[in-house]
Amino acid sequence: MSEAPRSLRRRVRTVFLMATVIAVLVTVLGALGLRSLLDARAQLVDRVDPALATSERLLAAMVDQETGVRAYVLVAQEPFLEPYERGRAEQGDAEAELRRTLEGDTHVDDELRRVTAAAEAWRRDYAVPTITAAEAGSRTPAEPEALEAGRRTFDEVRSAITDLQAGLRDERALAKDDLDEATTRLVLILLVAAVTLVAIVGGLWRLVRRSVQQPLDELGEAARRVAGGDVDHRVEPVGPAEVWELALAMELMRARVVEDLVQAEATRGEIERQSRELERSNAELEQFAYVASHDLQEPLRKVASFCQLLQARYGGQLDERADQYIDFAVDGAKRMQSLINDLLAFSRVGRLPADQEVVDLGDALQQARANLATALEESGATVTVDGELPSVRGEAALLIGVFQNLLANAVKFRREGTTPEITVTATRRGDVHEIAVSDDGIGIAPDYAERVFIIFQRLHPKERYEGTGIGLALCRKIVEYHGGRIHADVEVAAGTTIRFTLPALEGTSP
Repeated sequence: MSEAPRSLRRRVRTVFLMATVIAVLVTVLGALGLRSLLDARAQLVDRVDPALATSERLLAAMVDQETGVRAYVLVAQEPFLEPYERGRAEQGDAEAELRRTLEGDTHVDDELRRVTAAAEAWRRDYAVPTITAAEAGSRTPAEPEALEAGRRTFDEVRSAITDLQAGLRDERALAKDDLDEATTRLVLILLVAAVTLVAIVGGLWRLVRRSVQQPLDELGEAARRVAGGDVDHRVEPVGPAEVWELALAMELMRARVVEDLVQAEATRGEIERQSRELERSNAELEQFAYVASHDLQEPLRKVASFCQLLQARYGGQLDERADQYIDFAVDGAKRMQSLINDLLAFSRVGRLPADQEVVDLGDALQQARANLATALEESGATVTVDGELPSVRGEAALLIGVFQNLLANAVKFRREGTTPEITVTATRRGDVHEIAVSDDGIGIAPDYAERVFIIFQRLHPKERYEGTGIGLALCRKIVEYHGGRIHADVEVAAGTTIRFTLPALEGTSP
């Protein structure tokens, strides 16, 4: 036999370990890609774009200042300085916001310092002196040279802001490229993760199909063939170690079943042979009992008749011992005749079965009472039927014999000084009728409840209770011949209760 393959547990553990490593790797790469995407987005959305918008505000603030100074110089009226003052405040806010937004960006900080320096130079060299001179009236407000000098100085401010915005636009382009690259990288990671997941699922499905489904299908097919009667079909081990061991166990079981079948077949043959031998032996014994009892009737009648003649003719004429011998011979002949008659009746039960008919057990009981009328009258026994006895299918003569034996036993084994009271009841229990014959006699000890149904078994000496010990054995044979069971109820407090069952008629309700 080849070596067992790797276990399914080990294969699954390997696959799950690989899947875990891949999942962790994909998760780490995905986290890095997502972080890169978020950083690129933050750089673009939270820094560069707001900085560009703020630079526009800064430019607008400087333009407001230059416009206000120019207007004030031209018309020398105080309200025209409001844009200048407002622009200065807006410039300060814009510069502060740019420094906060672009903190740590050295290049932009340099450009912003250049803008601030240019703006301070414009105010110092042009705006403040011009406003002061205009307020003092030292020169004509609309002097062309002053306006041209201011324009040139402000162009430097505008150029510095333009350079700042150009740098921010360059950074925005770089941030946008970083964002696109991070997005592409994250999409690729997710795509790889999806492909990996599909591959893992496919690998698991293939593993389950090859390692579990196919081996179990083959194992099930082998089991069905064996269960269908092909016990010689060998169960081949297949699949992983678990299924392999299961197949080996099934093969061992099949071999054991085959061995048991062979042994059972041999045993069945032996049992059939012994059964045939037993049937033949029983038939021969029944035939022997019938023939022996039948053939013994005639010589036994002669012995009994001549013993009785001796007793009648010579009784009292011989000595006392001779009379005693004659009494012994007569009594033995009568007991032998009774025993042979009972044995003959026992052997006839079921030997020559007659057609069964519907028998009213009430009528059968009445016939048994009529047959025992003398014994019942002499003992003063009363027979009470509690309820109504059913009708069953059977042989009337045999069923009468059952009641007759049970009533005779109730009269025979009565208590001294009492009048026997016998009660017969019937109860429907499913598909059978249970008949109970109870008396108030001496009873049967529980240890002998089964022994009394064995042929020729006696619990009392013949000097005390006459009989052959075959009555209850005959009752059991008759009841079992009719498909029932009989037993002595050992749970009754006093007396004897014999219960036997008989099948109920078909079509009758419980």
